[in-house]
Amino acid sequence: MPAKDVFHNIVKIALEKEEWFISHDPYPLQAGTLELYIDLGTEKVIAAEKKGQKIAVEIKSFLNPSKITELYAALGQFIIYRLALQQQEPERTLYLAVPITVYNEFFILPFIQSVIKQNQLCLVVYNIEQEVISEWKN
Repeated sequence: MPAKDVFHNIVKIALEKEEWFISHDPYPLQAGTLELYIDLGTEKVIAAEKKGQKIAVEIKSFLNPSKITELYAALGQFIIYRLALQQQEPERTLYLAVPITVYNEFFILPFIQSVIKQNQLCLVVYNIEQEVISEWKN
């Protein structure tokens, strides 16, 4: 089983504050003979008459001085996880969780925005200090 990201528990707490039920920690995926693990699987607690929304969250800290190198790895991982998730549980949406400081300094750059759009990345922007979700980007 892979090591948890340094901000794993912060994102988990932030999701729980928004009334997401953590159903998997980590969320296991089977891709043929490969075993993959997304950091978290969650389900939104919604009124009984509504169908619950399901998501999976891959958490990234982006602590490496080279943000583009971190993005290479995160993007590749995201694409592979999304494909495996679509095969295993297509109703679950995959999100990449990134710190708000990294989002505001790096992810807002026009080229990075085009990468996000081209690859249809769904983002969860989290605040490390306040342990909250700052923004959802679909």
